[in-house]
Amino acid sequence: MNTSPFSLFELNTLVKRSMEQCLPDEYWVQAELSDVRSNATGHCYLELIQKDPRSNNLIAKARANIWNNTYRLLKPYFEETTGQLFTSGIKVSVKVTVQFHELYGYSLTVHDIDPTYTLGDMARRRREILLQLAQEGVLTLNKELDMPQLPRRIAVVSSATAAGYGDFCHQLLHNARRFYFYTELFPALMQGSQVEESILASLDKINDRLSDFDVVVIIRGGGATSDLSGFDTYLLAAACAQFPLPIITG
Repeated sequence: MNTSPFSLFELNTLVKRSMEQCLPDEYWVQAELSDVRSNATGHCYLELIQKDPRSNNLIAKARANIWNNTYRLLKPYFEETTGQLFTSGIKVSVKVTVQFHELYGYSLTVHDIDPTYTLGDMARRRREILLQLAQEGVLTLNKELDMPQLPRRIAVVSSATAAGYGDFCHQLLHNARRFYFYTELFPALMQGSQVEESILASLDKINDRLSDFDVVVIIRGGGATSDLSGFDTYLLAAACAQFPLPIITG
């Protein structure tokens, strides 16, 4: 037994050597993406995290990287298959190797990804939201509201620059029967991490003026289907399901 003290470098070298011997293979790991970023060289740096499903507290975390020769193939493959951006907050199954560097410590290198795992998690999340709304007895409340045969006063939740919003207004203005429609825009973000918060804020404003409108229309313009992921939240679904005016989405 060696009784003389190690230098820190020597100890880290021993840890590195031990990890290489004990964990020499590639391993499939299921985790959530966090802090995903890429640099000018094309490398991707991120964290893989795991949360306790009951408390949502962080219980595991590891630094990870995807070198550019892998990332330029992996990212488009994943996004085209899932319709989901490779970004923080999504669940993934990735094949990794384990590294330990004397200076930078423990990290993982990602070599491959299984998009079917993410697709399954997205579908599961939608099913859970629908099941919860059904159990609470609110799933079909909005659908059961009476809608005027010709709703002319329309509250629109959309982005002012969304192509879909422009098309919607054009169709109403140039309708064949020359009906007059009044529309009022309640601006909201239609993609990104603030979709839920932004749309809920607009619905709150409309709720304060219910007598001014016949119907609410939520419009998202063209773009990647991955942008729809921001709409798959319980709070947003519950707000729409229980809103006192009929809601149409498009």
